[in-house]
Amino acid sequence: MALFDLVDFDHHEQVVFCSDEQTGLKAIIAVHNTNLGPAAGGCRFWDYANEDEALKDVLRLSRGMTYKNAMAGLHLGGGKAVIIGNPKQLKSEALFKAFGRAVNNLGGRYYTAEDVNITTADMAIVNQETQFVSGLEGKSGNPGPFTALGTFLGIKAAVKFKLGKDDLTGIKVAVQGLGSVGYSLCEKLHRAGAILVVTDINQIALDKAQTELNAKVVGLDEIYAQDVDVFAPCALGATVNDQTLAQFKATIIAGCANNQLAEARHDQALMDQGILYAPDYVINAGGIINVALEIGEEPYCANQATKLVEDIYNTLMKVFSKAHEENLPTGLVADKMARDIIANGHK
Repeated sequence: MALFDLVDFDHHEQVVFCSDEQTGLKAIIAVHNTNLGPAAGGCRFWDYANEDEALKDVLRLSRGMTYKNAMAGLHLGGGKAVIIGNPKQLKSEALFKAFGRAVNNLGGRYYTAEDVNITTADMAIVNQETQFVSGLEGKSGNPGPFTALGTFLGIKAAVKFKLGKDDLTGIKVAVQGLGSVGYSLCEKLHRAGAILVVTDINQIALDKAQTELNAKVVGLDEIYAQDVDVFAPCALGATVNDQTLAQFKATIIAGCANNQLAEARHDQALMDQGILYAPDYVINAGGIINVALEIGEEPYCANQATKLVEDIYNTLMKVFSKAHEENLPTGLVADKMARDIIANGHK
């Protein structure tokens, strides 16, 4: 594979392939851009179909982190890591220590944290081998609640801009994915008066949502065609694609998943269908905002993190307004805004 010719290779500064024979570690660390500061982004543990898919994922995710950190006003660049394999089979203390040594070899160019299938306890093991870890217990801790808060406020912003409503009472929301962040989001939506339709592969989570949140449960492939106001993708990426676009009845797409658009062209396609898209790296920035306060020199403060996360509402309103004024897709507008911030940081 010609790395430099890949569509998702966006002038990355550094891509590191890591392996450790004894522990079975196979990982890729991608540092996309450090104009604004050291690259920061979580590490996910996933059983990819092949190594090409893992590379594509880490390149897209690290680029997204650059834009996410820029739009959140953080003094951080963008990076990401993936560990390849089945976490149920490969997870071990030795493997996470090996990953920690790989991170440490970058000398602070990349700060790692938890992501899919990795916990704060796993990161504590990584921390034994490197100081370049964030999201630890006793400091900023689990970033999930902050991601859920930012996504909730982002949905409120989208509903205000698109539907002209100041509250979510009676707003119908289809939530795809009931992991820790997705379920926390559902709890906030329920308390705000929203009507929920949910799907997930975890039947226990579905039963809980049905009982506690009065949510309607539908099949994995049925979630896209629900007659709702908001579709909230909160699982893995690429759920907005040619097949799902034809099914959407929602007029807003706003969720916490990364890389929601299968291809960049789907940004324009959503606009053409009259669907307001909350760019994923803007709406789901709550977690990294929380983690960023741990990386800085000042003591971590949860109240300060919450205040910064609350500004996601205002940032999205700026993106929506600018896109409307210029008759451009919201993703394209957010990308332009992020690139301007990154360029100024380099200067």
